[in-house]
Amino acid sequence: MYKVQSDYGRDLLDGVKSIHFIGCGGSGMYPLIQILAARGYHITGSDVLEGSILDSERAMGIAVTLGHRAENIEGADLVVYSAAIAADNVELAAAQAHGVRTIERSVLLGYVSRLYKTSICVAGTHGKTTTTAMITTALELAGRDPSAVIGGKLPLIGGYGKSGKGDEIVVEACEYAETFLKLTPYFGVILNIDNDHLDYYGTMGELKFAFKRFALMSQYVVFVNVDDRNTLDVMFSLDRRVRTFGVDAEECDFKAANVQEYRPGFYEFDLLVLGRPSGHIRLSIPGRHNVYNALAMCAVCISLGMTGEQCAAAAEHFKGASRRFEIYGECNGAVVADDYAHHPTELEATLKTARQLGYKRLIAVHQPFTYSRTKALMDDFVRVLQLADVVVLTPILGSREVDDGSVKTADLAARIPGAVEVSSLEDAAAWVKANAREGDLVLTLGCGDGYQVCTMMVQ
Repeated sequence: MYKVQSDYGRDLLDGVKSIHFIGCGGSGMYPLIQILAARGYHITGSDVLEGSILDSERAMGIAVTLGHRAENIEGADLVVYSAAIAADNVELAAAQAHGVRTIERSVLLGYVSRLYKTSICVAGTHGKTTTTAMITTALELAGRDPSAVIGGKLPLIGGYGKSGKGDEIVVEACEYAETFLKLTPYFGVILNIDNDHLDYYGTMGELKFAFKRFALMSQYVVFVNVDDRNTLDVMFSLDRRVRTFGVDAEECDFKAANVQEYRPGFYEFDLLVLGRPSGHIRLSIPGRHNVYNALAMCAVCISLGMTGEQCAAAAEHFKGASRRFEIYGECNGAVVADDYAHHPTELEATLKTARQLGYKRLIAVHQPFTYSRTKALMDDFVRVLQLADVVVLTPILGSREVDDGSVKTADLAARIPGAVEVSSLEDAAAWVKANAREGDLVLTLGCGDGYQVCTMMVQ
């Protein structure tokens, strides 16, 4: 079932002077373009939609073309494409016809991860973006000028990543389709392992095996969440240097002790390193689950020679990455926010956090993502979505999947008391504008384009 891993090694860009990126407006492409442009490569790119990323690339002096055309690849020594690019894309076809080498983005990311003395690769079913952004924040505030590739926009660096002059690169390591196995971590991090992407892996055993392979690729140390049962299953079989972090475990290398709320939904804790007090961490983002993300940040940064005080400063400064409980504004006096949560475990953590914040009513606008996940985890979705007072459900976003008719939003709505099913994002926004009132929290949930409902409501 496992594919042969593509790995061009350190010679991937030997003889390459000009690189063309198909889909250069993607958040995963932009940091790679920043890093390689800073290293002197001539970069061109194309995409089908205008956006802030294209504007930023043009400001860097990169020639960006709107629309895909065969002539766009002229002069390129290498063509990079994202997973979203269709196999019959005209630029891919032109590159192949002219003998120009083509590689998928994740292969290039793996190469880039090997260009730095210390690559910090953060894996896990939940919390990758937040933890990657936290670590980047800590290194940036400490003046270490890291490079970074993050799945969400970090205001501190003004984007989804950056090209720094320091020794470190911080990379969000996605497990989907074994993408993270293209990386070569110096420091590996495993936050948790949950039942996601089983449409690809088939079983939890295969998913755990992929995480084991990721851990075994870590060259120096792998940091693992000792409170997560599935991660423990992987850890016990590792022939690698392991450092543990946790809250509930009696013993671990990096422990959060005396965890408590300092105001509703926001947590603080005493940091213990090898049993010794090493600082007090106060989070500026809500949710108890973020205690683990902060612990992972502390574990990595202290292992890089930083102090507990520097970690505390980073935790206090970090207000979150984009689409992670991001506040958009108000609608009828109700606060409007968006969160990327799309797996039941993430939804549960986000909704529990929202309930702690003291709003009179919680309205969840959920866009189910992929038919296979909605069908396989239907019972869990039904259970956790009922944490909201009102649930508004949009059509399922199929993404890479074809609708075979076996599951529909109506199936989910029928099992959630009082659920409102709408036919579009516009209808979801209209319903909220007609029903939200002062004292409510309206929270859009999903990893697709459901965040657009926030913009429609606030406007």
